[in-house]
Amino acid sequence: MTGPEIITFGCRLNAYESEVMRGHAEAAGLDNAIIFNTCAVTAEAERQSRQAIRKARRANPDAQIIVTGCAAQLSPQRYGDMKEVDRVLGNREKILAKSFLPSDDARVSVGDIMSVRETAGHLVTGFARRARAFVQVQQGCDHRCTFCIIPFARGPSRSAPIGVIVDEVRALAASGCGEVVLTGVDITDYGSDLPGRPTLGQMMRRLLALAPELPRLRLSSVDPVEIDDDLLALITEEPRLMPHFHLSLQAGDDIILKRMKRRHSRRDAIRFCEDVRARRPDAVFGADLIAGYPTETNEMFDNTLSLIDDCGLTYLHVFPYSERPGTPAARMPQIPKAIRRERAARLRAAGERRLGGFLDQWPGETIDVLIEEGRKARSEHFAPVMLDRPAPAGGIVAARIERRSGLALEASIAG
Repeated sequence: MTGPEIITFGCRLNAYESEVMRGHAEAAGLDNAIIFNTCAVTAEAERQSRQAIRKARRANPDAQIIVTGCAAQLSPQRYGDMKEVDRVLGNREKILAKSFLPSDDARVSVGDIMSVRETAGHLVTGFARRARAFVQVQQGCDHRCTFCIIPFARGPSRSAPIGVIVDEVRALAASGCGEVVLTGVDITDYGSDLPGRPTLGQMMRRLLALAPELPRLRLSSVDPVEIDDDLLALITEEPRLMPHFHLSLQAGDDIILKRMKRRHSRRDAIRFCEDVRARRPDAVFGADLIAGYPTETNEMFDNTLSLIDDCGLTYLHVFPYSERPGTPAARMPQIPKAIRRERAARLRAAGERRLGGFLDQWPGETIDVLIEEGRKARSEHFAPVMLDRPAPAGGIVAARIERRSGLALEASIAG
């Protein structure tokens, strides 16, 4: 190994934190380390993490294996007991430089995440092999959805100061990053803990004004009922804000949404999509959806299925419901796993049909795409594009769309 290897599971926030850890591990000289940044959103995510750890140990018998992330925060001893693992770090510990220095500290170092009240500032100036970078603007969650264990892995909601965000984004743009994605656990709660309580939209307005060199800004998952007026105005006015919005919906039935303790109704989700499209007609939407939530009847599921068309969703992240011990939903009457899988498959199939229909609109058009790596690129609407020839990562080029190929587009670089 020529440097630390970071293996990331789960969300965009984990991807950001992996870059923080990469910098700390490199500074500490951990050239023979493999760091697993785990996810705990589903039981399957945890299973994949453990499987990958065992596989890495077989292939790298002399490497130092460090396990961190949400699964490690929630079940530190489980990972500490794995013979393949050398160290376990909690979510707070993993972003501290001292955690990667030689130490006589305990093999398992996982503190009380619920006592953390600050979001540490980190200056990540580049993402390994990426033209798109994630920037953490918020951390943790104060809400308690009945299916979700993540607040207990991430701690209370806390926000990064605007000045820290601006400095990081400007450094990333200077390093050649063509697009920044603002990320967090509950980013529409941004600013509620800061002096003056700035909103997400107010922060973004200042960021775009103070970082004019940034070509593209994108949002990660947002709650449709917590969008503030400044953000809605930016959607209307700011071409650097990409017209692709991923919504944390989870379901399309009001009874299930109440049992989940979500903050929005079915009508709220539809109204938000209608409002954004009225302001920006080319906007596209993605969503997280859970299939087979406890007590979900066929009729309730049909409401979620029909929400795909009612909201005009294009990109779906679909999860069969997964019991998380310690959550209220795990104590509710459960849907058989076979039904969960079947309903998830139906949601995914509906999503693929809509995505295919969206991609069919583009052949013959010339659009701007962000070069991710080699011939791989993304449109402003986050459509995957395969170019006829490679181009420098991070650049934005005009591309003529030739055809749809599966769930992607093929294009030639214009000129």
